[in-house]
Amino acid sequence: MQSRNLKDVSWAGSEQGGGKGAIVAFRDTFYAPGPICAAQSQTPLVSKLEALQCHFTWDLDPSRSKLLHRRDKLVDIGTEEGNSWLGHIYNLRGFIQYKLGLIEDAQSFFNKAAEAFRQMRKADDGPWLAVNYGNLAWLHHHLGDQAESEAYLSKVEALMKKYPSPSQDELHAEIYAEKAWTLMKFSTDRELVTDYFQKAIRMQPDMVEWNTCHILYSKTDDVLEKMRVAKEQDPENLSLAVYYLEQRAKKGERIEDEARELARRVLRNPVSSHSGIKGILRVYRYYVSFDEAIDLAEEALENHPDERYLKRCAALYYKWFIYFSSSRPKQSTIDRAISLLKEVISLYPHCSLMKEVDLANIYAKSNHTKAIAEQMYQELLESDLEPADKQLLYNNYAKYLKCDRQEYQRSVQYHMKVAAIPHQSSFRRNSIKILEKMKNRRSNPMLREIEEFLENLQEP
Repeated sequence: MQSRNLKDVSWAGSEQGGGKGAIVAFRDTFYAPGPICAAQSQTPLVSKLEALQCHFTWDLDPSRSKLLHRRDKLVDIGTEEGNSWLGHIYNLRGFIQYKLGLIEDAQSFFNKAAEAFRQMRKADDGPWLAVNYGNLAWLHHHLGDQAESEAYLSKVEALMKKYPSPSQDELHAEIYAEKAWTLMKFSTDRELVTDYFQKAIRMQPDMVEWNTCHILYSKTDDVLEKMRVAKEQDPENLSLAVYYLEQRAKKGERIEDEARELARRVLRNPVSSHSGIKGILRVYRYYVSFDEAIDLAEEALENHPDERYLKRCAALYYKWFIYFSSSRPKQSTIDRAISLLKEVISLYPHCSLMKEVDLANIYAKSNHTKAIAEQMYQELLESDLEPADKQLLYNNYAKYLKCDRQEYQRSVQYHMKVAAIPHQSSFRRNSIKILEKMKNRRSNPMLREIEEFLENLQEP
């Protein structure tokens, strides 16, 4: 089947009259606006499925590596009661499990999503279930249970009749919100995500969590004032409180005492990637002190020794402490970083490449483990990686060759390898930037080679 475009486009033509008008409203409220091409119109059921607004029609087709990475991210958010995005989390986890071939898990998560929505909204049904029912219609279709698929399509239709959209040419606010939240995890089209959030908020301005999520995602010139207002509306959201504090610090405010007070609140809450712990550590690093950031990470680990997300955060800050220390770090600090990174790699077995690279780089900082660093890199270079992961590895290896082995020509060659891979990424942009700087150094022995490479480099 042809994949659908992410953007919602109005149906061509108009349909007038009582019965037809109802069909238009139904289609535009919960179904994906846009005509179905002939190749997709194999059966009426398939046409209806293709028109649904749900994860199966939103062009979410990432690589296996990205799916595994996103799954770990969702797990780290946690499933604490009261999380207003819990239904959305379960819906996306169900879709990811489906894409990974884990069908029973997918159905279980879709069922959990429905129950989470019912508990959060304190109602047995509502427009927030439309995406979930659409996912279940698709899942049963793929399982060959067409009768059950039809049953869920009927449920979507019933929801539409009971909860119509304010406008025939727009989706329901609940769908705009879930679509925006989901595309945040996959799409690079920030304008599209922002547009969906704004439409949802315009239709239902009382949904505080939508506004908070939109503000945390968007980066506008007036973000500080918007965050101040959002913080008043959503005072228990510690991620928002931390980010607001960080933005004030960037403007030059002294926030050390507030940061320490906010850190106490963060530590009292259950551990989650949305609890504010990573953000408050970042605030400590830049605006309090690196030493206190490390102490805070260790205190959090002492309180929650089995939380893998905390270990990931602590490993990250030990890495930065070692990289940016003004003096040579103590061996005990290096050993602690190595220990944490090894644990994190074992706890995130499907998306540990960056941490393996970090571990190799930390080994390179100690004289008696330099050989281990090179051995690790060689093993990683021989592994079968997707293009984006190759860029990550080659970029870091190039920097390692320059900084730790003083092999400048090989470093340049690996930056070229990164740039030559036809995939847009921050690592590619960084390697190209480094090569551009080298090109401007007229004494560089590889000057002509670099100039020729950059002149012939094609954009992906």
